Amino acid sequence: MNFVSIDFETANGHRTSACSLALVLVRDSQIVDSFYTLINPQEYFSPRNIQINHIRPDDVQDAPTFDKVWPHIQALFDTSHLVAAHNASFDNSVLKNTLTNYGIFAPKYLTIDTVKTSRKFYPQLPNHKLDTVSANLNIDLENHHNALADSIACAKILLKTEQDFGTEQIKKMVKLTS
Repeated sequence: MNFVSIDFETANGHRTSACSLALVLVRDSQIVDSFYTLINPQEYFSPRNIQINHIRPDDVQDAPTFDKVWPHIQALFDTSHLVAAHNASFDNSVLKNTLTNYGIFAPKYLTIDTVKTSRKFYPQLPNHKLDTVSANLNIDLENHHNALADSIACAKILLKTEQDFGTEQIKKMVKLTS
């Protein structure tokens, strides 16, 4: 299975406030590469988000804005690539809104949500939060709400699901972004 998993952390409740991004590249069902960056969202940081992701304004003051990051990753976002995320509606929305905020066309791409796959394939779990699913599938998640740690966990969840249930079952849950 080939895909990229994505995770954003945001500075506040706005879907335009991406302050970190991680991508994990999976080829032939193996994690082969990863990318992580802080992002200067040019927006305020809410105390609640700082408490969750531990990213502060000082951490991103010299970080690139998202329009500077996009050219390096945009090739992964088209209809020939699958993008996985845990709660994909959030991460896809952050990507789309952040691009729109910079006047950049938001591409259509294939996506799959590991919250939805875990609900379907592991319905017995008490909930389908990233940390719960990871723990129940014996996947290490040592730094929850760090974009890279979360993106790696998401990739491993989808790989474990593929191992347990097969690629064809998973393919039925792939969607095209709107």
